[in-house]
Amino acid sequence: MGGRWIAGGGQLLLAITGFAFVTGWFVTTLIALYSLWSTDVEPQSSAWLGKWGALLFGAAWLWSLITSLSLLWEAKTADRAAQKNPPPRLSEFPDSTEK
Repeated sequence: MGGRWIAGGGQLLLAITGFAFVTGWFVTTLIALYSLWSTDVEPQSSAWLGKWGALLFGAAWLWSLITSLSLLWEAKTADRAAQKNPPPRLSEFPDSTEK
C-alpha cells in the first residue's frame, strides 16, 4: 500500500521462508515422535529448522516495522511541508456575486 514493492516482496519472501522452516520443523518433530512408538531408534533433531525459521520470520517482522516507521516519517515530513504552503482561504478571494 505504501508503494515499496521491493521491500514488501523481500519481507514476504522472508516470512514465507521462515514459516516453511517452522512448518518443516514441526512436521519432522511429529514424524520423529510417532516413529518412537514403533521403533526404539533415537530420531535426529531438527531443531535447527525451527530456530532458523523463527529467526527468518522475526527478521521479516522487524523489516516490516522499520519500513512502516519510515513510511510514517515520510508522511509526517510531507504533511509539515504542506503546512508551510497552505492553500488560499476562500475568504481571501473577492466575492464573485458582487459587480
